[in-house]
Amino acid sequence: MTLTRQQMWDRLGEPVDLLVIGGGINGAGIARDAALRGLRVAMVEARDLAYGTSSRSSKLVHGGLRYLEQLEFSLVFEAVSERRILMDIAPHLVRPLGFLFPVYKGSRHNLTMIKTGLWLYEGLSLFRSPRRHQRLRPTDVAKREPSLTTDDLKGAPLYYDCSTDDARLTLETALDAGEHGAIIATWARAISFIKDEATGRISGAVVKDTLNNGGLKEIHASTVINATGPWVDRTRALSKETTSELLRPTKGVHIVVERDKIPVNNAVVCFHPHDERVLFAIPWGDRTYLGTTDTDFDGDPGQVRADADDVHYLMTAARQYFPDHELSRDDIIATWAGLRPLMAPSRSDGEEIAESEVSREHQIVVGQDGLITIAGGKLTTYRRMSAEVVDTAVNMLRLADKHPGDLNDPKTDTRPLPGARGWPDDNDDAAVQQLTTRTVVASEEQLDEDTARFLVRTYGVRAPEIAQLVGAEPELSKPLFEGRPEILAQVDWGVRMELAATVTDILLQRTQLYYRAADQGLEAARLVADRMAKLLDWDDLTIEAQLKRYENDVALSRKWRHEPPG
Repeated sequence: MTLTRQQMWDRLGEPVDLLVIGGGINGAGIARDAALRGLRVAMVEARDLAYGTSSRSSKLVHGGLRYLEQLEFSLVFEAVSERRILMDIAPHLVRPLGFLFPVYKGSRHNLTMIKTGLWLYEGLSLFRSPRRHQRLRPTDVAKREPSLTTDDLKGAPLYYDCSTDDARLTLETALDAGEHGAIIATWARAISFIKDEATGRISGAVVKDTLNNGGLKEIHASTVINATGPWVDRTRALSKETTSELLRPTKGVHIVVERDKIPVNNAVVCFHPHDERVLFAIPWGDRTYLGTTDTDFDGDPGQVRADADDVHYLMTAARQYFPDHELSRDDIIATWAGLRPLMAPSRSDGEEIAESEVSREHQIVVGQDGLITIAGGKLTTYRRMSAEVVDTAVNMLRLADKHPGDLNDPKTDTRPLPGARGWPDDNDDAAVQQLTTRTVVASEEQLDEDTARFLVRTYGVRAPEIAQLVGAEPELSKPLFEGRPEILAQVDWGVRMELAATVTDILLQRTQLYYRAADQGLEAARLVADRMAKLLDWDDLTIEAQLKRYENDVALSRKWRHEPPG
């Protein structure tokens, strides 16, 4: 089934039961859940899917071991349960990852306390963690992580959570919604609400096409859901009846370096030497990324970025834990900054709450105008949050005598995402390798094993379909960046099947060359733009505008380089 951005925009305007504003992981999850129930759904996103927080997280699906220290047992139980579900419905995107927790002399976290916490952590998961934890001696740690300092090291528990491709998890969730009838419109900004004159309740929205001459469409909906993450307060303000703010957003920054600059085999849990905030050094193929910061942010969410202080803060931690691999500013390939849309806390004693202590619990708020807003929460628990939001919407439809009839059981906990339908049971290595081989064969031997393996890890069981594009048009095997596995066929697939409409859509969300390539994809941008021009009938002016937009996106992430070191 072809799903292009233009086809979706052309469909927009049909009356729907649910209009979802926001195309991050929550918006995509809500659209999928509702569509699988049989509701008529439209989702609109001002930019690309996962453009905001949902592609700028720590890329982890985890229970949140540190939340045990804050006694948030229900949040941990929910998260570890959802971790197991995501491993089942998206095994190509959610993969086990070891977490090494080094404990040094003088640390406030002693080995006995951590061991007790890990047993509790695994107990809350009903002992269904990816693997059982173990305790390593300093000599074992030196073998497993030779770059990690062992000075004053007492030992290190090794436990398991999961890594993920957050952007593709969002994308595949939205694509599954689209396959079940939902309209998924990107680059479509909600600029105002439509209200019932008699009741004052929101009954839809006016949406602007931000790509093609600013056309407008009215979408009439029985229920409207605000799932705009860091923008939820701005979206609520469109109602002109809401003045209070729900959020206290905090900024999380990561830096990316070549793997040999911080060579780790597991995610290493670090405590910053200045304030003891939790950080992770995480292996990412031929790269390593380190993060995250946790600081208040009150600016424009669309302009959030790393600053020099953020980078210095992370480099300081890296030097503490990996002293033989001292980083310089020039070692940093890329940065990303995301905003956690956390609920604004309050304390009866008036004391200010530190950023890292703000709860990660979510909240669903229904305004007097009928707008349903979802705020807070974690990437890991998006599926459950989405179900709660749709339950709220269905109850409102019933109360308003707009009952949509008998609804299906969405089975979002067992239905695989598109790339996992037919994925080998239990991630059988031999079967996955066979899938890789099938991908090479589908390209008529145009792909090497490394590229085929990359496609399988990215697209799952759909990898052979991308390889077939190469078989039909061998030039599509051309690497987007010399020495890397990303290929030109991904541009075609992104445009034809995954709603990609701009150069940034391809380089940031579909391939992540924005973070991984040594030049952040600037060299590949022309090749991508020229290919998209053929597919989308762009003229020269459009090509240049697309390239300029991408250059501006890269420049924003590099702005810290022009600031004095922290």
